[in-house]
Amino acid sequence: SDGSTDYIGTCMTTLGDLRQARPPHNLELVNEEKAKKKKSYRNSGVAHLQVIKVTRNYSFLDYISHGCELNFVVGVDFTGSNGDPRKPNSLHYLPPGGGAMNEYQRALWAVGSICEQYDSDKLFPAFGFGAKTPPNYTFSNIFNLSVGSPQPECQGVGGILAAYQQAITQVQLWGPTNAAPIVTAVCDFAEREHKRILAQKTPCKSYQILLLLTDGILTDMEQTKLAVIRGSHLPMSVIIVGVGAADFSDMEALDADDGLLTCRGQRAMRDIVQFVPFSQYASRPPEHLAKDVLAEVPTQLVQYMRLNKLPFGGGPNA
Repeated sequence: SDGSTDYIGTCMTTLGDLRQARPPHNLELVNEEKAKKKKSYRNSGVAHLQVIKVTRNYSFLDYISHGCELNFVVGVDFTGSNGDPRKPNSLHYLPPGGGAMNEYQRALWAVGSICEQYDSDKLFPAFGFGAKTPPNYTFSNIFNLSVGSPQPECQGVGGILAAYQQAITQVQLWGPTNAAPIVTAVCDFAEREHKRILAQKTPCKSYQILLLLTDGILTDMEQTKLAVIRGSHLPMSVIIVGVGAADFSDMEALDADDGLLTCRGQRAMRDIVQFVPFSQYASRPPEHLAKDVLAEVPTQLVQYMRLNKLPFGGGPNA
């Protein structure tokens, strides 16, 4: 009556026995201490199993090997706080004649080179945000990284890097740092797949991974939270890499490791965000960054499949 629990007893069985049993199946609960004290002791109760169901928990590799692809999407911060890209102290600085990659390029290469192995056509939507774009140089919260192209897709990670290098010479860095438009765009991609799955009752074939590269605190944090909450119901994950030396402490609110994200009375279905500051990996091999930022994606993908009870290989995935 006080809410506390009392130990009743334990029982032992095997999967084989449970498979052969016909419900209701009874299992005696034995308290070892009571059995030692009383010779006539038999049990402290009986567990009545009304339903016995064996289900398989499919893994990330199961889904990938059965046709689910990772669709890599990139969002790059072109706000003025990055500094004049013509100057060496800019986060977007590109040394004449090539040379060492900047932090944006290194993060793109590290994560993208892994993700592209899980996509057959290797056509990746890539966007920029926070800049004025040609020909009229009007401000844009989101634009195709291939500036001037009507399509956002780039061919492989090499294509993304080439588009980035070209965009640096074409756009005018501006502001503010608004991430919600790009997260919303990826939600739209993911929602089309989500609706197709529910309508056709077929397995998920495309899981979106947004790599968002930014140099500072988001100025539309509340709108971004709402977009992430929307995305938590869809086949997508968000990886945020903080570039430069800014204070990224507020970003931890999006990476809800201590509890599911909430905003304006809405609550995320699952955690889909992983945030890391690039400064922690600046002197380490690129595979270390890729490993850490992608570490949660397999779990996030499997959670999406299970929470929505989606079909797997033609059968139910309960």
